[in-house]
Amino acid sequence: MSEPLFGKIALIGIGLIGGSIALEARKRGLAKHIVAATRSAETAALANKLKLADHCGTDLAEACRDADLVIVCTPVGACGPATKAIASALKPGCIVSDVGSVKQTVIADMAPHIPEGVHFVPAHPVAGTENSGPEAALLDLFQGRWCILTPLPDSDADAVAKLEAFWKGLGSQVERIDAKDHDRILAITSHLPHLIAYTIVGTADDLGGHLNSEVLKFAAGGFRDFTRIAASDPTMWRDVFMNNREAVLEVLQRFQEDLFYLQRAIRWGEGDKLFDLFTRTREIRRALIHLHQA
Repeated sequence: MSEPLFGKIALIGIGLIGGSIALEARKRGLAKHIVAATRSAETAALANKLKLADHCGTDLAEACRDADLVIVCTPVGACGPATKAIASALKPGCIVSDVGSVKQTVIADMAPHIPEGVHFVPAHPVAGTENSGPEAALLDLFQGRWCILTPLPDSDADAVAKLEAFWKGLGSQVERIDAKDHDRILAITSHLPHLIAYTIVGTADDLGGHLNSEVLKFAAGGFRDFTRIAASDPTMWRDVFMNNREAVLEVLQRFQEDLFYLQRAIRWGEGDKLFDLFTRTREIRRALIHLHQA
């Protein structure tokens, strides 16, 4: 059997992503020891009961002592404070990464706290479900999914290669992208759909009035499928929108313009415009299925 990639991995935060990394890394023998830490004693107790890691405590710095790889798995707004809390415990040569779906602000928040001799390699596994917390952890969550690495210009090449090998070891496909490009891409592919889903559920609730129970009863098909992601973790998504503000506002402006175009086409009975758009978008959706990302 080949030697594990890392002696010790520390996961700071043990929800859906942190818990899934722990399960998968153990299953695939990627580390000798896997420990986790979270501020909440209740969450730590649940993670220990579920046996996600070898141990989960509430002392973030203690968990990182002697770790070869530390992955911050908190909501993006907490990445900076978490890195500050663990900085003194990081050993030289350790790789520090994250799983945030926003990269520029996370890099700006984390980088100042990374000690000399520690390698910072930001990352984002583009995988997940609408569920959250340790009990949401899943095996095979990353299988065939993308993990995007956004190394800094001065990131250590060996550390980047090792983190890439780790994510491939978890079953992911890995791509390296500039942090700014990442944030613009995710604004349209992930952040805007979540914003729309939250909005549609709110609109349905407001419009329902005395029909609210009927709205819920008949919320099948499109409404149910599209709004699944509106059940996602509120803290995480608040932080995403606050930390990727510029890219989200830019793509939201474009979306509003396209929506007005459709609104006008419906008002003036321009069925050909609707048909042309639906035909084009149908092909794009089929391409997604072909790429196994749907």
